[in-house]
Amino acid sequence: MLDNVIIGQYIPGTSVLHKMDPRAKLLGIFVFIFVVFLANNWLTYGILGVFAVAAILLSQVSLRYMYKGLKPIFFIVIFTFILHILMTKQGEVVYDLGWLKIYNGGVKQGVFISLRLVYLVLVTSLLTLTTTPIDITDGLEYLLAPFKRVKLPVHEFALMMSISLRFIPTLLQETEKIMKAQMARGAEFTAGPVKERIKAFVPLLVPLFISSFKRAEDLALAMEARGYRGGEGRTRLRVLHWGFRDTGALLLLLILAAVLIVLRTHG
Repeated sequence: MLDNVIIGQYIPGTSVLHKMDPRAKLLGIFVFIFVVFLANNWLTYGILGVFAVAAILLSQVSLRYMYKGLKPIFFIVIFTFILHILMTKQGEVVYDLGWLKIYNGGVKQGVFISLRLVYLVLVTSLLTLTTTPIDITDGLEYLLAPFKRVKLPVHEFALMMSISLRFIPTLLQETEKIMKAQMARGAEFTAGPVKERIKAFVPLLVPLFISSFKRAEDLALAMEARGYRGGEGRTRLRVLHWGFRDTGALLLLLILAAVLIVLRTHG
């Protein structure tokens, strides 16, 4: 499962999404998060699905790779679906077991919320898959620049976010190594009752935290050795360029939002 996590991964490429300005991609993600919550019927969710698949195809990231990235959240998706089936009491009864009644409104709501979660993970994952950590840092710093007037450490905040994303796959690899080492010593992570499995994961935390603090210290020492003193007076090797494709992408998202609002009203 750890090998399937795609958050924080970067895949080099020359696709349209790779060439876009990181500021446009960050703004696009924020707009898409808002747009997803506009969908409320089968047609609007179908349009969002087409948009998500089109974005993946434009990124030139294989659909199989994106499917593998969804595997770690399948449990959350299924749990969300079951929860809505059991808790939502709307519409006609489609299944009656006496003590358990399943309503078509619950099934519909469960499908919609599950699709919403899948769309969010797919599209937001494209940000890190098509954008280097340095570009994400520069893009965040540009977008947050107005907050410098209120003395917010914008550069440090953007750098912190970028490093956090970059170290997600590193920490997952470290977790996998620790698990394999403990399994070689007789630890069981996939057998036995759920309570025992949870208890088996507790010993992972101590070496994982120690390793994380060690990596953080090494990174801090390396940055100090290279003369890093924060964002004051720093220059950039690469200058970001906002192009026609960036404006077009944001306009497309705004059009998508308008279409969903209309279909939501008349759905």
